[in-house]
Amino acid sequence: MKPGAVDLLVIGAGIGGLGLAQMARRYGLKSLVLEAGSHIGGAINSHRFETEAGDYWAELGGHTCYNSYGNLLQLLEEAGQLDTLVAKLKLPYRLLVGDNLHSIPSQLNFFELLGVLPRLWVRHKAGSSVRDYFGGIIGSRNYRQVLGPALDAVVCQPSSDFPAESLFRKKPRRKEVIRSYTGAHGLHSFIDAIASGLEIRTHSPVTRIERMSDRYLVEVEGGEPVQADRLVLAVAPDIAAGLLATLMPELACLLAEIEMAEIDSQAVLVKSDKLKLEPLAGIIAQQDDFYSAVSRDPVPDANYRAFTFHFKPDVLDQAGRHGCIARVLGIEPADILQSASYRNRLPALRLGHYQRIGLIDQQLKGQTLALTGNWFTGVSIEDTLIRSNDECQRLCKN
Repeated sequence: MKPGAVDLLVIGAGIGGLGLAQMARRYGLKSLVLEAGSHIGGAINSHRFETEAGDYWAELGGHTCYNSYGNLLQLLEEAGQLDTLVAKLKLPYRLLVGDNLHSIPSQLNFFELLGVLPRLWVRHKAGSSVRDYFGGIIGSRNYRQVLGPALDAVVCQPSSDFPAESLFRKKPRRKEVIRSYTGAHGLHSFIDAIASGLEIRTHSPVTRIERMSDRYLVEVEGGEPVQADRLVLAVAPDIAAGLLATLMPELACLLAEIEMAEIDSQAVLVKSDKLKLEPLAGIIAQQDDFYSAVSRDPVPDANYRAFTFHFKPDVLDQAGRHGCIARVLGIEPADILQSASYRNRLPALRLGHYQRIGLIDQQLKGQTLALTGNWFTGVSIEDTLIRSNDECQRLCKN
């Protein structure tokens, strides 16, 4: 290997990039991970509020993992962290209708539910949008007033035009592992574990990728160029399109067709005695300025509670968001002890997405270039790691 060259260069330090870099170690490959910003973990972002009792975490991005997340569990097992999982209590979600919270079943029209089972058997996800598939099963009113808002909450954006098959993809469970869990300091505990032993350079935006005879030359803003035998882009599709525009223009055009959505996430810390609200997993907004509010209640604390509201982008400023949060939680804005915000970007998948991914994979066939992220089969942490595992095997076995 020439000086400055690496076996595998990964651009992007989200769960997809970090996971693939760790997976490559199974094949004896050394990786270098470049991250444009200061934060590693991508959409996994556990904020720590400083309190008199010590740090108190709340999620600004992804918030739940399950025992069906086999690739994640394998990575944690390899890091010796499987015994550090923290079980999450099973708590209810509530639906916000106007200014009142209701149980989800109470808002369903049960007349529309008649015949759900027969419709479930005859409808198919493949080729259907979320609206057509789920609305056709549960009924148009139930979809519009209950299930539609709930699915919007799942993907933190309007979900009706998503491919139905991108949601709730069934995966095998590891029954010896607790069903729903987090880490000791939130999900970022898992990022820290997976990042352990990897060489990661933050504040290292890539400006240009060039293909040499037998490797890649990657130019980094403010740093030395890096040579790599294999290259992974673990970034959003629009970012990948920009980096590949000259190198692989046809692939870049396919990537540029994938839309992205933005979400303004605001976490707030409140003293427990200021809230009359029952313990909740979260709140789903039927029609409001936010999609959902995720609670820290499933990992309870005696003194504090935290809620992360996922707001529609550019609708409210921070004062407006605090006012909305106070209204929903039944508190005064002054009761918010601390807050933290983060703008997340997520893929906005559309019908025809899987055909496009097929074309993308055709472009990658036989290449020492890989793509991974939460915009292939689905948006979950495990969907991302499934893609990373597939791409790692393709790169490392060839």
